[in-house]
Amino acid sequence: MTKETTVAGIPQMGYGTWNRSADEAHQGVIWALEAGCRHIDTAQGYGNEQDVARGIKDAGVARNEIFITTKVKPDNYGPGAVMPSVRESLEKLRVDQVDLLLLHWPSPHNKYPLADYLGQFAEVFDAGLARKIGVSNFTKALIDESIRLLGSRTITTNQVECHVYMQNRPIIDYCQKLGIAVTAYSPLARGAVVGDAVLEEIGKARGATSDQIALAFLIAKGHVVIPSSSKRGRIMQNFEARKITLTPAEIKRIEGLEKGMRLVNGDWCPVWDA
Repeated sequence: MTKETTVAGIPQMGYGTWNRSADEAHQGVIWALEAGCRHIDTAQGYGNEQDVARGIKDAGVARNEIFITTKVKPDNYGPGAVMPSVRESLEKLRVDQVDLLLLHWPSPHNKYPLADYLGQFAEVFDAGLARKIGVSNFTKALIDESIRLLGSRTITTNQVECHVYMQNRPIIDYCQKLGIAVTAYSPLARGAVVGDAVLEEIGKARGATSDQIALAFLIAKGHVVIPSSSKRGRIMQNFEARKITLTPAEIKRIEGLEKGMRLVNGDWCPVWDA
């Protein structure tokens, strides 16, 4: 695998495929791999696992050089449903094992008991279908209960919304205290960071863009980041952000951009930690 910074064994800079159509996911993966990125993030719920696989195949990069993350969607948390759904994901991805498998959300409205679907999730891990396991959008209480239920199995990461405008300190501080890596999704606040005056000023001296500085900030915080784009130039630009080192003073200024701008807050969400 290309030598890149890793967090808990996860390449720190990845390419996210949320909201990418079939062709966008296929082409985006090719461009990301051409840029040197070796971490590709997808999910059952994105409906593009097979397109990610096509992109990997057409890019011609060996499987053992790529870190693949996918996620089990809550619709597949029912009795006996997790394992078959993961096997279907592996078939779509054309792999025998993913590098990281996440539970995409806690079961909305507690439709399925955590102990039931987490138990199935543990069986998937024990069967060797994933090298690492983790969660996404889990709260402190759910993290605690998951640790108890998983026993000796390690939660590698909690993937949560995190960007300069919503730094999500309650859950992030908690995960870091427990040694659980944070993966930041929507790290560019769905494009809202572009043109930010503070980020632009910090980037100007480096010939960097505001969005590159936003990514560099999250990297400086020790998070895995998975920006997404359908544009080749932007994908390459995002990946280059990993080379930027911010000063402590710059990090402090960017911390001041926090404004609680949570983008994901539907009725399917848990009660977020405050």
